[in-house]
Amino acid sequence: MTQVAIGLFGMQGWFGGDFAPIPGIVAVADKAGIDMVSITDHVVMGENTDAYPYGKFPVPSEYPWFEPLIALAAIASVTQRIRLATSVVIAPLRPAVLLAKQIATLDVMSRGRVSIGLGVGWQKEEYIASGIPWEGRYGRFIEQLEVCKLLWREAPAAYHGSTVDFEKIHAWPRPVQKELPIFLGLAPSDRNIERMAEHGDGWIPMEQDPVKLAPVIARIRAAVAARGRDPKKFRVRAVPRFVFGAGGAPDLEATLAGVPALIAAGADMVELFPAVFCRGPEDFPAFCARLLKVKDL
Repeated sequence: MTQVAIGLFGMQGWFGGDFAPIPGIVAVADKAGIDMVSITDHVVMGENTDAYPYGKFPVPSEYPWFEPLIALAAIASVTQRIRLATSVVIAPLRPAVLLAKQIATLDVMSRGRVSIGLGVGWQKEEYIASGIPWEGRYGRFIEQLEVCKLLWREAPAAYHGSTVDFEKIHAWPRPVQKELPIFLGLAPSDRNIERMAEHGDGWIPMEQDPVKLAPVIARIRAAVAARGRDPKKFRVRAVPRFVFGAGGAPDLEATLAGVPALIAAGADMVELFPAVFCRGPEDFPAFCARLLKVKDL
């Protein structure tokens, strides 16, 4: 059965820029049966948005990026079953042990509902402002993944890497989930496919074309299988290509018509952004009801 997710990007626009009402909106999705909620991360934003690798950057530099783990903690407090996700936390901007603690705490507070999405980001200025070297970011990222998994299962723990080094360390609490799902938001280069197969439980692609996605998903799952892991358990959360009709109005039905091709390509979860398809909170319950019909695909 296909799962459905909502992304929170832009929803504060329903409330004049106020993000505080958003947990209450997600509570509506929780009661309706939406499977997952996701939020995007930027710690800071430089003005060089021309470096965005996926086309024109959709918002100006002054757009508000709310800290995702804090926002998800607020959402956890008013929901019961919806899973809490990110697309993605730019992991290298946080110390590895702090990241492990934040994710574990969120999982405890939500009683085991975290499916964290992690990546490395794309803007060098964000790293410089955070005091983190841009060079070597992938090596730092992989060490973070290893440290998180280590601290979630062992104490005292020891790790000796290039960017993280410790001995006899205790990190509590541990996540409620014994195997907390880690989705990776990485471009599907040959090296990144190996990274995903080795360290990830799922992929969050930027690509929306099912024809281009299908062979990549097949390659990733083959690499997962080659490591003795079950490729059927490797999840793919994809966003369908949004369709706009006459006058630029978003067409939800035409957009959802593209979902079967995504599922055939290997995605098992689809994510849509309510801010694109709803005029405001008054449209949201009907949007959720329509999105839930995708679950039968």
